[in-house]
Amino acid sequence: MKQWIAIATISAVLAVSGGVSFTPAAHAASAVVFTDISQHWGKATIEDMVTRGILDGYPDGSFRPNDPVKVDQFIKMLMLSYSDLHPNGERSWKSTFLSSLSEENRTIISQDYRYYDFKPSTTGYWAKPFIDIASDLHFLNKSRYSDFQSNMTRENVAEVLYYTLQETEYLEDESFSRSVAQSYGDLTSASDRMQKFIAEALVKGIMQGYPNGKFGVGDVVTRAEALVILNRLTDPSKRIPIQPSADKLQRLVPAAGGAQKIVVFPDKRMWDAYDVLVDAGKLRGSNYDLLGTTLRLFKDSTEKAAVLDTTATVKTTPEASIWLDTDYNTYGITVVLRDGARARNKESITLFANALFGYYASSFNQWFDAVCTEIEAGRPLASKQITVGTDHVSLLVDSAAKTVSFSIAAVKN
Repeated sequence: MKQWIAIATISAVLAVSGGVSFTPAAHAASAVVFTDISQHWGKATIEDMVTRGILDGYPDGSFRPNDPVKVDQFIKMLMLSYSDLHPNGERSWKSTFLSSLSEENRTIISQDYRYYDFKPSTTGYWAKPFIDIASDLHFLNKSRYSDFQSNMTRENVAEVLYYTLQETEYLEDESFSRSVAQSYGDLTSASDRMQKFIAEALVKGIMQGYPNGKFGVGDVVTRAEALVILNRLTDPSKRIPIQPSADKLQRLVPAAGGAQKIVVFPDKRMWDAYDVLVDAGKLRGSNYDLLGTTLRLFKDSTEKAAVLDTTATVKTTPEASIWLDTDYNTYGITVVLRDGARARNKESITLFANALFGYYASSFNQWFDAVCTEIEAGRPLASKQITVGTDHVSLLVDSAAKTVSFSIAAVKN
């Protein structure tokens, strides 16, 4: 009788937490065998994630892969996915996860969650520790959920993915992601805000639509689906790649962490300007960095290392940048006029300006030199706007910081 009561109690606890293990080391030492996943499409991922202690099965030997996952369950699984399970049952954050975070979030973990143990609360609401840390890291907005025990919908998952990616990786080009999402027939049934989240999850290759051509707006996410999604989130090699189309002015550009993302260019002029941007960087030898559609030019290897050091408490800026803004179809050149900065970067800037302005390049180059000469001499200049050929050029000046920035946009007809 006592044994029956014990089993019933365990079943009740697992029913509340959806099979989320309170003892994550339970399956670490032995093979995982469930009675109801032998023919399931997610079998391999389920077994792998259970072995890692991300989710557990039920006392009757089943996994119930098609049961809906609750909001609180998903958040716990999310946070556990960014940790390693050790043989003694303890957990620690993955080093790759910590290095992906902003300085602010690393400080939150090291100070506010110094003794975080990755375990449910044994007093009060069991999921509170997971929801709190996910909220503090800006992976979700707690105020968006009135009931954390409700079923997780596909758009709910996409929203959490969006904010998690924003904090741990980077967001894809929105115009491209939305163009990919538009092919799903039910996308318009989601709000514009939710469409943005769904588009990001799709273009990242973390979520997929269904064979019927729909995303599944309003559908609940199952336990198996949640594990596959989180596996793709935390292991980019498991994602479903989407290739760019040059015919649609799409191309891969460098992204944070050595990755690449697809950007859609607004017209052929900016498409061609990107190639010039690449060539302009090469003129500086190794003292440049291309991130997205921004070329950063450095004084030397020391400055480059300081700028690229994401853990530095004192931020260093590059001495020059040439950039393309695909969202607003604008171009720009920014120079911090430190000693010798104009001379070091003149060849790269001139190459870019000549390609961009064509016949009118000499007018821009003369104006650029005149502005820099005045600022270098310590003579203050006011910001202004002029027309160069078919472009408006806005000059922004920070005399105190000896910084000049030229923002360039085509004249609207």
